[in-house]
Amino acid sequence: MSTSPIRVLIADDHAIVRKGIRALLSVKPDIEVVGEASDGAETVAQAQALRPDVILMDLVMPGMDGIEATRQIVEQQPGVRILVLTSFAADDKVFPAIKAGALGYLLKDSGPDDLVQAIHQVYRGEPALEPSIARKVLLELSQPPKEPLTPEPLTERELEVLGLIAQGRSNREIAEQLVIAEMTVRTHVSNVLSKLHLASRTQAALYALREGLASLEDIPTEEK
Repeated sequence: MSTSPIRVLIADDHAIVRKGIRALLSVKPDIEVVGEASDGAETVAQAQALRPDVILMDLVMPGMDGIEATRQIVEQQPGVRILVLTSFAADDKVFPAIKAGALGYLLKDSGPDDLVQAIHQVYRGEPALEPSIARKVLLELSQPPKEPLTPEPLTERELEVLGLIAQGRSNREIAEQLVIAEMTVRTHVSNVLSKLHLASRTQAALYALREGLASLEDIPTEEK
């Protein structure tokens, strides 16, 4: 992995929050704050202009909210990692954010070390979920699916890919390990999500945990 600093964009409608996070991260030599945004539309524009590695995304912002901004950024720039940083842990915020493509979900009352750790985790492609959020998502996934799974089972290769997704591997890393083309990996990932009726790699990782296809060590959370 590159030794360059992790490039971070801070999206929050409160200037004092942005400045506080910037001050906290400024003392970390391996993290560089490249910009700030005060609403969803500005965040989308800044993401395109600055090409950050990680975006710290508030959810409740004027105009376009963080969930819609996440959806647009993930669609336009799949390589950008979204780490939600919010005060809200309600279901109507958690599940839409994860479905939109957020890889991490942290509450604003988390400690500074937890934030720094979560930034590193999502940068590596690993889900980083507040323990209470992880339990909430696992409970949701433990419920019977509202839509039955496709009768077509996952192939052996798709199961391999699912296991590697749970380990936080990127498409490129999966391709290298399985000695196949990255485009083939993307097809397998798409097939896995489609067959399991899941919306994101985070959901796929948590599904793998619930079904015993991955261990807790494969899917880090903020819980120590």
